[in-house]
Amino acid sequence: MIPPLVDRGPGRPALGQTLGQTLGALAAFAAGLLLALMIAQNGALARATDPWLGSWLAHGVGTLVAALLWWLSPRPPTPEAAPPWAWLGGLPGALTVVLAALCLNSSLGMAGTLALLLLGQLLFGALCDGLGWLGLARRRPSGKDALAALLVMAGALLIVLG
Repeated sequence: MIPPLVDRGPGRPALGQTLGQTLGALAAFAAGLLLALMIAQNGALARATDPWLGSWLAHGVGTLVAALLWWLSPRPPTPEAAPPWAWLGGLPGALTVVLAALCLNSSLGMAGTLALLLLGQLLFGALCDGLGWLGLARRRPSGKDALAALLVMAGALLIVLG
């Protein structure tokens, strides 16, 4: 988080905190756009080959890009700092690529696939927050969180069943 730059008075966040939150929200939005692009590309690969080979190809390109970015960027903390389960992060990634490609190439299409992906992410994220799973700080979901989940669920159902 960016440290506070300007104190805006009692009860109001400092300008730096607001800027940090805005940049974080924009980065999350950009990641969502990239996720949709990735799913479309992986779906095309799966149609041209099969979902498993499409996943291998996508992860091969991803490995090369990640290696280049790692080589160009400052080094993160030592690998010993990562918990053992974190080393298996590629497993859900590979399964996500295959499952999303299968769904994209079904009657769900892009919008239905993304709607259900978002719903799954939101519900699992709320569960992880509420229970403190995966090393996250425990955060009790609020009524607004529940309302947001219900609205996303309703939207997903409208898209899928619509």
